[in-house]
Amino acid sequence: MIGELGRRSSTALLIHSALIQAVTFLVRPAATYRALELDVPAFALGVLAASYAVFPLLLALPIGSLVDRLGERRLMAAGSAVVLACSAFLLFWGTSVAALIAGTALLGAGQLACVVGQQAVVANNAAASRLDSAFGYLTFAASLGQALGPLAISLVGGASVRPDTQAIFILSVAMSSVLFGMTFVVSSRVSGRGRGMKGAGRRKGSAVSLLKTPGVVRALATSATVLAVVDLTVVYLPALGAERGITAATVGLMLAVRAVFSMVSRLGLGRVSLRLGRMKLLVLSLAVSTVSLAVAAIPMPEWLLFVVMAFLGLGLGIGQPLTMSWLSAQAPAGQRGRALALRLAGNRVGQVVLPSAIGVVAVGLGAAGVFLASAVAVGGTMLLLRGVRLDD
Repeated sequence: MIGELGRRSSTALLIHSALIQAVTFLVRPAATYRALELDVPAFALGVLAASYAVFPLLLALPIGSLVDRLGERRLMAAGSAVVLACSAFLLFWGTSVAALIAGTALLGAGQLACVVGQQAVVANNAAASRLDSAFGYLTFAASLGQALGPLAISLVGGASVRPDTQAIFILSVAMSSVLFGMTFVVSSRVSGRGRGMKGAGRRKGSAVSLLKTPGVVRALATSATVLAVVDLTVVYLPALGAERGITAATVGLMLAVRAVFSMVSRLGLGRVSLRLGRMKLLVLSLAVSTVSLAVAAIPMPEWLLFVVMAFLGLGLGIGQPLTMSWLSAQAPAGQRGRALALRLAGNRVGQVVLPSAIGVVAVGLGAAGVFLASAVAVGGTMLLLRGVRLDD
């Protein structure tokens, strides 16, 4: 990616990727803490959490089309401006449940525009042979931001059970300002490869025609499944620990190990993909994830569960960037922004549908049953890859 965009622009893009995730993982918990300060009922917290996904579901395809039509940097700038406005709004006016819900919904829209823009920059500028490596670095930066956001809460929020949300929102405004400024460091000479087809392909493209493109539906299903299982692990590993008498601190370390190994798996992704091939590597990552999920359901010593979480992190960490590069390679030129936006919308649907379905299937089996059902879901995605060539 550095060769196509230049070192300065590539670095700015990675910082932008880390910052948008850091701000998101800073503001969302802060909004929850602010809601608790207001003594809102439990159902209102659920509405607050769901509001973040509403705009991404409704706006994903329009934003993807705008990225293809107007350019990545403009959408990244618009998204960053929305996130900055959201942070300022919550700082000064986030004193009611309605305001918190509105601010969180705006955050979801701004984050979507930023992420689609970032991914489209990579898809439209990285050489085909470097797509896996470029998306690996981009998702590594995003994972880093997801770790830095909660860390910032602990540093700024204080040691109390309910942190100083005003200080957290001030920090989010400062970080969002840097995010907005960083947009203009990304080279304006992007989309050279993606803008080569400004004609009918771009005007006539639609979500339906895009879904008919060979491989797109399979890529969307694989991506949604992997991301949903990441969420399930975060939710149900504590439940599994409680069933087995594992302390919360130990469970937290296990989740941290999974996240760290996901980040590590993305650093050398390009080299490994070139050596094994994208198809083989994706199947291998899904197989490792499937086995790890199934093994986690078996009672074992705590140290061994740490090892299982490390392997699970490696498998799940590889899946996301590879499905990005797969989808970018399959989507027609001029529609890559729309394809990546469709992927994000599919991920949101998967995060709702798959956990609900697995929860019903695994009812009565406890957390171990959820891990087993998740293993079946991930293993099933390997059937989608039969006959698919990802190395074209």
